[in-house]
Amino acid sequence: MNLIATLILQHGLLLVFATTLASRIGAPVPAAPVLVVAGAAAMQGQLSWLAVLLLAVVGNTIGDGVWFWAGRKFGYKVLKLLCRISMSPDSCVRQSESFITRWGGGSLIAAKFVPGVSVVAPPMAGALGMSWLAFLGYETLAAAIWTVLFLGLGAVFAEQVQGVLNVLSAMGLIALLVLALAVLAYLGWRYWRRKMFLRGVEMARISVLELRSLIDGGHEPVVIDVRSEAGRAIDSRRIPGALGIDIDSIKHHIERLPRDREIVLYCACPNEVTAASAARVLAAAGFQHVRPLLGGLDAWVEAGHRIDSFGLAVTPTEAHA
Repeated sequence: MNLIATLILQHGLLLVFATTLASRIGAPVPAAPVLVVAGAAAMQGQLSWLAVLLLAVVGNTIGDGVWFWAGRKFGYKVLKLLCRISMSPDSCVRQSESFITRWGGGSLIAAKFVPGVSVVAPPMAGALGMSWLAFLGYETLAAAIWTVLFLGLGAVFAEQVQGVLNVLSAMGLIALLVLALAVLAYLGWRYWRRKMFLRGVEMARISVLELRSLIDGGHEPVVIDVRSEAGRAIDSRRIPGALGIDIDSIKHHIERLPRDREIVLYCACPNEVTAASAARVLAAAGFQHVRPLLGGLDAWVEAGHRIDSFGLAVTPTEAHA
């Protein structure tokens, strides 16, 4: 029996638990392939189906439970941390907000199969006030579906999986080099996509000092918070007088926004990409005085300027008053 198969046979259950837990915490560990191999091993009678299923579900629940607790306790601060360390920091929170607001607890099931979002969804659910009972119910179901799917793939393709293991074992060091090159190629592709995306939202920014000067000078700039409704619910802070119009709705408010005043958009995301994307929508519609706020809401707060909250609804038409 080859070395890899021996490792699965002797430490399969530990590997399933450890890789599942690590992946749910956020480590770049290939939990799904491990489950596929475990499914093939279980099909051949080398591992217990029930033990693999239970350990994978427990690993999922513990890992996601830690982030859920952190979301309930620390709210948007945890989401900001995850956004900074994510492979796709510009979209991870927005996608998670979309999942949560559209499907509620069911989003925890869908998120299992979306890279990046899968780690952010539990703390997002916690920050939005989901109860522990609801979380554990949805999480257990989601973990079971996710585990059964990959175990099933391993069972269906057990012979092929064993063949791949035999080839990898025979290749030895070469196999490790090929896998390392594949990982590097994937990381390089993600980095290239990110660079292309950031290049697409390049435009002039307005600094906090410039915005403060416009306000103090009586120029009455229109300030727009482009975070999603869920994002504003988690972190209700805003620049005083800012309108809450998320990026997906900005085009529907074009006719209600003034064209003779400076429009400043802000978010709480890396590189101001959400605000920049919204600004590009307005610029394409003919707005000439529109810029994202450099550093977003965090820069405004760090500068020591006053903030208020979205306790009272504000509509774009109120900006004309």
